[in-house]
Amino acid sequence: MYRREWHYAGRACTGILLWLVVAPAAGAAAEPDPLRERVQACTACHGEEKIEIAEGYVPRIRGKPAGYLYNQLMNYRAHRRHDATMNHLVRNLSAKYLFEIAEYFAAQQPPYPEPAPTPDDPALRERGQALVEHGDPDAGIPACRACHGERLTGVLPATPGLIGLPQHYLSAELNGWQLGRREAAEPDCMATIVERMSGHDIQAVSAWLAARPLPDDTRPDAEAIEATPMNCGSIPRPDK
Repeated sequence: MYRREWHYAGRACTGILLWLVVAPAAGAAAEPDPLRERVQACTACHGEEKIEIAEGYVPRIRGKPAGYLYNQLMNYRAHRRHDATMNHLVRNLSAKYLFEIAEYFAAQQPPYPEPAPTPDDPALRERGQALVEHGDPDAGIPACRACHGERLTGVLPATPGLIGLPQHYLSAELNGWQLGRREAAEPDCMATIVERMSGHDIQAVSAWLAARPLPDDTRPDAEAIEATPMNCGSIPRPDK
């Protein structure tokens, strides 16, 4: 999610956000509602596939690894990620409750949207494919597949998939890291990687990923295909 995308969606969700925030407290006095009803603030904006709005894009969160979703919720709570609606929404929610939300969405597997057309520019295609599949050792850029899975569907417990996302969203997130608008728990390996990428690299990777055909099985891999090339920070789950 990036800064502008909630300008309209946030206003549409304002009333229902209160439900997510107050429901855990209300449960102390009465029998709690099913989690499905308590996360309506999330599903109002994050559709089963995604939602396109006037100034941006709200991504699909269903089916992503629980560890990844939990990390992002905690990053919003700590203001390592910046979005006024999300920062406000999670600021008073406990880590345990945020992990419960993450597990709820991770367990769902609705179909992904169809991929974008393959980029017309041969040089852009070749550079994007090279970076995703092999990286650029001379520039210190590891292959995307090394961390995000052989099928680019993510890796348990906390690495997200890169399929089913549009080019403009992927590009915005990578640029967000490059400009310091998006951060992760230390060591922030994505920030390090993106610092080594040119603007053309970001465009190439985003375009090539957005056009990837969907695999038959879109669930995250149980483990990486090889040892991860960098040490990436992650927030321990609250019961550990």
